Amino acid sequence: MISNLGRYEIISELGQGAMGVVYKAIDPLIDRVVAIKTINLGLALDEKEEYEGRFYQEAKAAGRLSHPNIVTIFDLGKSGDIAYIAMEFLQGRELRDILNDNQLLPVESVLSIVAQVALGLAYAHEHGIVHRDVKPSNVMVGADGHVKITDFGIARMESASVRTQTGMVLGSPKYMSPEQVMGKLIDQRSDVFSLGVVLYEMLTGRAPFVGENVNAIMYQTLNTIPSPPGTLNPTVPDMLNFIVAKALAKGVDDRYQSAKELADDLRACRDGLLRLLPPVTAGKSSLSLADETAIVPRVENSDELAQAPTLGLSTAFDSFGATMRLAALTASSEEVESLSRTFKMPRPTAEELNLAAPPVQSVAPVKFASATLSASNQDKPSTVENLSPDKKGAILIAITVFISLILIFAILH
Repeated sequence: MISNLGRYEIISELGQGAMGVVYKAIDPLIDRVVAIKTINLGLALDEKEEYEGRFYQEAKAAGRLSHPNIVTIFDLGKSGDIAYIAMEFLQGRELRDILNDNQLLPVESVLSIVAQVALGLAYAHEHGIVHRDVKPSNVMVGADGHVKITDFGIARMESASVRTQTGMVLGSPKYMSPEQVMGKLIDQRSDVFSLGVVLYEMLTGRAPFVGENVNAIMYQTLNTIPSPPGTLNPTVPDMLNFIVAKALAKGVDDRYQSAKELADDLRACRDGLLRLLPPVTAGKSSLSLADETAIVPRVENSDELAQAPTLGLSTAFDSFGATMRLAALTASSEEVESLSRTFKMPRPTAEELNLAAPPVQSVAPVKFASATLSASNQDKPSTVENLSPDKKGAILIAITVFISLILIFAILH
């Protein structure tokens, strides 16, 4: 192992690639620990100029970006046949290594990670840079759940002097967008598709497009629509199935038009899930890589999936809808409006509330005379307004007990 690169003192080797090595080093000028990514230009004599240009392009692409979810570039240099980039030393794990543990992270942790990647990509796109190689090995996750995007080695900049030819395919086959597979010119929506593939893999433990060889994978990317993640992982909510489907749309116009739009929906979905968790659970950190109890075992095949417990709830039971109905009966207008925006659901009508109301034996049954709400209080049915506070409290208690009994029964069966 070499001892120095330029002014940097090498401490240890972090990893190796086909063209170079990544080292942990120290910058003696400011006593800062850095990661040094190298490329041995002597190994690519035939394409030395292209590799060197692409390597420097990575430094220029990432170096002009300053965002909490993008790795920071400090310096660029060359020593003999070795070109190197000094960058922020990240403590954590590659997302690829986390996925290789063969366990699924909780859905809310997946949403947190992917939303951070989307925000980093959105910032890069706003500055004219398309990553073009979004995949788990290019995402670092810290022990506290903070995420950084790395490796802009084949990023395309609007002002780049090194450009790929039309028809030249670059990237990782499993994560390529359809337009990337066909060698077309791409934009930020290609990164959105690739991130959708990563999201699918994190939710299900498997890639949406697989095959025995690159050609088979590319064929699937162009022609097949993967099953919704919820069919492979019963903890995935319907809203997230729709998000994945939109991110993986074959046509660029049918896809999310920006990574920011994707990030917004992911965060809205996560906020909705956290609202439904018990206070103790919701207050915990969204991701603890050291907490094995926070990991969901992966379901390996359809037979196991068919036997997986689903809490025995009717397919008509919708926790978002149930929360909205309960809020409409008991909460203020502002609270109902807030839930409506968060869940992206219209407030329930009086008729819907009447149909969904469970039979209550301890209090007189409540009936809604019409679907028209009181003009003076648009968020509550008029017949509920006329009830005394004691009866309102009794109705709320009865509904809560009823829902609790359903959940207990479902868990026991």
